[in-house]
Amino acid sequence: MTTFRRSVLTATFAAMAIGLLFVGCAKKPEPLKVLYYIDATQAGYAQDQAIWAKFEKDNPDIRIDKEELFNEPFHQKMQAYIAAGTLPDVFYMWPSGRSQVIHDKKLAKDLTQLLGADYLANFSAAAQNPANQGNNYIAEIPQSFTYTTTVYVNKKLLADNGLQIPTTYEQLKAMVPKLKAKGIETLFLPNKDKWPAQSCLFSTIAGRLCGNQFFDDVKAGKAKFTDKPFMDALAFVQSMYKDGVVAKNDATIGYGDGPGLFVAGKAAMFVDGDWRVGAYVTDKSSGKALIAPADQTANYELVSLPAIPGEKNPGIISAIAGTGFGIASTIPAGSAKEKAAVRLVKYLYSPDVQKQRYETGAYIPTLKGVTSEKVDPLTVKLGAYYGTIPSTCYVLDGVLDPSVCNILNDGLQLLLSGSSSPDKIAADMQKAMDTWIASKK
Repeated sequence: MTTFRRSVLTATFAAMAIGLLFVGCAKKPEPLKVLYYIDATQAGYAQDQAIWAKFEKDNPDIRIDKEELFNEPFHQKMQAYIAAGTLPDVFYMWPSGRSQVIHDKKLAKDLTQLLGADYLANFSAAAQNPANQGNNYIAEIPQSFTYTTTVYVNKKLLADNGLQIPTTYEQLKAMVPKLKAKGIETLFLPNKDKWPAQSCLFSTIAGRLCGNQFFDDVKAGKAKFTDKPFMDALAFVQSMYKDGVVAKNDATIGYGDGPGLFVAGKAAMFVDGDWRVGAYVTDKSSGKALIAPADQTANYELVSLPAIPGEKNPGIISAIAGTGFGIASTIPAGSAKEKAAVRLVKYLYSPDVQKQRYETGAYIPTLKGVTSEKVDPLTVKLGAYYGTIPSTCYVLDGVLDPSVCNILNDGLQLLLSGSSSPDKIAADMQKAMDTWIASKK
């Protein structure tokens, strides 16, 4: 072997040895086990996967072991993890409901303590409110917030009739004769499916007149539906029907028919949930919109339910916190794993990721300042509407057992048609509540 070849081989072996030594000494990536909720067949799945891939590319010192499940399989697997005491490091979760056990047992870290108040200040007030979660602490930052009462206004139709957007019930009521004379309904509430009157109208009215504590007290047996605050809320809804603000015929109109009839000019205003914006904006696949973007800008507005007489909680709107990501409380404080989990969660809530969620129509982010030129004007207006809401109250079907809430849904429908009374609805609900309370003992 020549001296040259020996030199080359020696140099090669030395380089290999140094490389092996470097690999052997290099710090291993921190593994993070993640349980994620997603349907692989849904639109936007590829973009979602790209979001996760970017994190791994930008953070080579963290290795993501992600398990993807959807619907009941997800919840069943989560319950199995909880029972075994082997929760993933980071997991998708709800603010209550299906994740209530996580809140009750504090299986997720308190993000107020872990991330700090300064970080949480980047999100809407509702997302920061621990009262909106299962055990009064921030186990997850809701990525969105569903406001179940949103008043969609055809402001051009109002202007054509010499009217303006009302801010009080008295103003709303005063519009009825003029609009009715032209065959136009004042506040549209298609309620054949029964739940809209409760979720999209009455929950906000009850929140303004009763407050959340009242319903907590009812469930604890310390108050009754037959008490004055709740009776006043039912009586006010009944007055809306009697005043003609909501037409009795709405009880026969299906929920799915609402947007088309509203855009056709049946009503000046339409009370619905915030999610209904999706019915009006541009469909990405067809490029068509029920309300043209230019029309959305010029002729439509999203506002709060006008002030009602005697409200104790002015301006609040019924809402339910959205889902988000929790960090397992079993992770040692200050550990490398905790730091890795925090880095992942902050990335998932970052402006870039939340903007992508916004653009795909997944939700309106609670993260402040998220904007995009790739969304319709009505979606932008929805974000502005959120900023006008001082606080939120319960959506009643989210806090009352179905055995109780179904009576309310049926009762509101009968009130709309004039076939029931506040006294009967309240008495029937209380009877069902007493049964529910007894079943918990």
